[in-house]
Amino acid sequence: MRRSATLLLAVAGAAGAVAAAPPAPALAGHYAGELCVATRPAAAPTCGPAEVEVDGPRVSVRIADIVYRLVLRPGQADVETLHGKMEIDEFSAVYDWQGETLRFNDPDKDVRYEVRIGVRKGAASHKNPATHT
Repeated sequence: MRRSATLLLAVAGAAGAVAAAPPAPALAGHYAGELCVATRPAAAPTCGPAEVEVDGPRVSVRIADIVYRLVLRPGQADVETLHGKMEIDEFSAVYDWQGETLRFNDPDKDVRYEVRIGVRKGAASHKNPATHT
């Protein structure tokens, strides 16, 4: 019984992830954020400040000279990690949004990521055309 309940939860989680969609246009802009990473399955993530840029289905997360570039497609994110101009990693992952937090995993390394979107930077220069008259 316990095994079937675990399987049911895994299938439900995968079905929810497949329905994931890129962020709403209202989220587009440049933000002060936070990147959280857990490098072990049961470990709590460690977090640090990040600059986050959301542009439709593209999300860029910068920590000093490391940049994570994500392209969000329905149910899957393509992730490219750069150090300066040099690509240091690339993978695809299932992702989901919880409020203004983007979550995804690197399945090969068993690493979990969270991008927490914080305060919008330069709000005067990033007006939402849908709400601005």
